[in-house]
Amino acid sequence: MIFLRSALFNLLFYLNLIVQMILFTPAYFLMRRKAAWVIPKNWVRSNHWLLEKVVGTTHTVEGLENIPEGGYIIAPKHQSFWDAYALLPYLDDPFYILKRELVWIPLFGWYVAKMRMVPINRGSREKVMPAVLEKTKRQMADGRQLIIYPEGTRRPVGAEPAYRFGIARIYAELDVPVMPVAIVAGLFWPRRKFLRYPGNIRVRFLPPIEPGLSAEEFMDRLVSVTETAVDELLVDAIRENPDLPLGKRARKRYEQLTGEKVSRDSVSA
Repeated sequence: MIFLRSALFNLLFYLNLIVQMILFTPAYFLMRRKAAWVIPKNWVRSNHWLLEKVVGTTHTVEGLENIPEGGYIIAPKHQSFWDAYALLPYLDDPFYILKRELVWIPLFGWYVAKMRMVPINRGSREKVMPAVLEKTKRQMADGRQLIIYPEGTRRPVGAEPAYRFGIARIYAELDVPVMPVAIVAGLFWPRRKFLRYPGNIRVRFLPPIEPGLSAEEFMDRLVSVTETAVDELLVDAIRENPDLPLGKRARKRYEQLTGEKVSRDSVSA
């Protein structure tokens, strides 16, 4: 049953993307840039609805009162494709730093370009970063929210933290708050996996880290508060979903945190 539900959801997910891009493209490009966010945000909400109705996966969001006004950096834990899009409805005017090649994709690239994302060229980081930071500062001056995944790529649930120092440099250069976000979506939508599992994905917006800390202090704070909250959500999710298959790392981390042994069907991650 999980296989069939997952297959149906994956089919509907991509059909939903294609159909909405075709239907709403004229309106999207005629609308003012910020107002046009209503279209991708509604696409996200429709995906949440499909995931709930087809698979039985819901989500709840905590800590919305922690979201600051104006420009800031949002730093979510990244375990799943779900968290690559799911937070957009909760943000006013977000943007990403992304590979320049994505802007070249027909239609998708046009959507990206309209939202004034910041493309990055391949090459020496030291040569590229000054230009990227300058473009990012201009977007932040308009009160926008920069989404950065501090570990750079999706990580298995329960894996050792692997935060990259680049976010500390951006934090120092932009002089804005950074809001960590704890998520364990990878338990229900595993990275590089076909299957989707029922349950409730909890998202926790944590209090912002204010500007002015040294790079080392900032990184210590970011890792500490994020991983503490992620561990709490991991334990709760496993206890609340006794039939949820666990990866080896997730099982090991749960046992480290609780001292409890778990015996379940496993996924490979």
